[in-house]
Amino acid sequence: MSSRTVIRGGLVITASDEMHADVLIEDGRIAALAASGTPAAEGWTAERTIDATGKYVIPGGVDVHTHMELPFGGTFASDTFETGTRAAAWGGTTTIVDFAVQSVGHTLREGLDAWHAKAEGNCAIDYGFHMIVSDVNEETLKEMDLLVEEGVTSFKQFMAYPGVFYSDDGQILRAMQRSADNGGLIMMHAENGIAIDVLVEQALARGETDPRYHGEVRRALLEAEATHRAIKLAQVAGAPLYVVHVSAAEAVAELARARDDGLNVFGETCPQYLFLSTDNLAEPDFEGAKYVCSTPLRPKEHQAQLWKGLRTNDLQVVSTDHCPFCFVGQKELGRGDFSKIPNGLPGVENRMDLLHQAVVDGHISRRRWIEIACATPARMFGMYPKKGTLAPGADADVVIYDPHAEQVMSAETHHMNVDYSAYEGRRTTGRVETVLSRGEPVITEREYTGRAGHGVYTPRSTCQYLS
Repeated sequence: MSSRTVIRGGLVITASDEMHADVLIEDGRIAALAASGTPAAEGWTAERTIDATGKYVIPGGVDVHTHMELPFGGTFASDTFETGTRAAAWGGTTTIVDFAVQSVGHTLREGLDAWHAKAEGNCAIDYGFHMIVSDVNEETLKEMDLLVEEGVTSFKQFMAYPGVFYSDDGQILRAMQRSADNGGLIMMHAENGIAIDVLVEQALARGETDPRYHGEVRRALLEAEATHRAIKLAQVAGAPLYVVHVSAAEAVAELARARDDGLNVFGETCPQYLFLSTDNLAEPDFEGAKYVCSTPLRPKEHQAQLWKGLRTNDLQVVSTDHCPFCFVGQKELGRGDFSKIPNGLPGVENRMDLLHQAVVDGHISRRRWIEIACATPARMFGMYPKKGTLAPGADADVVIYDPHAEQVMSAETHHMNVDYSAYEGRRTTGRVETVLSRGEPVITEREYTGRAGHGVYTPRSTCQYLS
């Protein structure tokens, strides 16, 4: 039995086009698009018709940086794959790529298997995995080749967090050399963790224990230095590089320079760096702990360079780095010592709306919104055109978006499993109305109609920006 859905009367927006068109969905995929009101479109029949008049019809968001159930600092991220993917759907995101973690002394395979076990049967939307490489050795390097073959084509390394995820320059170089051969993409957390640890120790010794000092010790210059070093190591290895959660103007400048030199270097930023700042970290009564993440929030003046980077394509992707910890009982672990505050912010539900607000505010165009939130992440991590666009043959991951609806972001109304919102009280224009994942309604006119287990694991091909 085939099932057909027609979406009529909306403005279809992709990274490359905008047109008033009807969309025909058949058996979970986009079957055809035709200009609204034309005989071709008028002739379609379907079991389900969705009226999108006055609304946008956009591809489901692709969030390639989430951390569901991540162990960190003696606790776990508060969203499970079930709650986190449901919240993602509420926010118009239909695919996530989460991070499986290799623990030191264990194999990549053990880490990947553990994350498959967490996610399988629990996700409301489709998902894939990157692999965090914490222990580079001969066996790990061989495993990287096997993982690329089976669709885990990206590997994250850390220049930060000595003693946990940290890799030294030699380990980084070896992994980069391997990815140059096997087609994988190295994702880098670029901060000089060795130097930061010295500054943390010195700050605590001076009695500087409040959350705002988290931002002060993790200096923009140490992000820029590590970004520069990662670029040079990738250049030596002949490997591409993707720098995650870029927050500092100086780091954007390093990426821009590398790209001007013709290197395969890519950059991602996150909504928190575009909309929040050190003013939030400095909120009194330990409230600033809610905003502790790494890389840290920067002074407001950095935001202009991030927006510029998104417009000039020196930054290509906006992901969330969604890694929620409740204020009560989790963030509070760092009272009296900012270095013990679990690092991470909730945001998987807010990204598409915040970026639409950026369209309203004139920072980016509508098509660039779709490009940085849907199409480019899908291309960067080998899922396009199955994900990230609306075209015949693509998965029918479709969002009906009301560009005029107004909302106030709040922990009272969000669906993430966390007791605060990083954007509490923020008024935004634009809201998700209906979400289809592979043609199945997950959100129907602002009601959750999805289910855990609908989402399936999605193996990926290699980065589509590399010749």
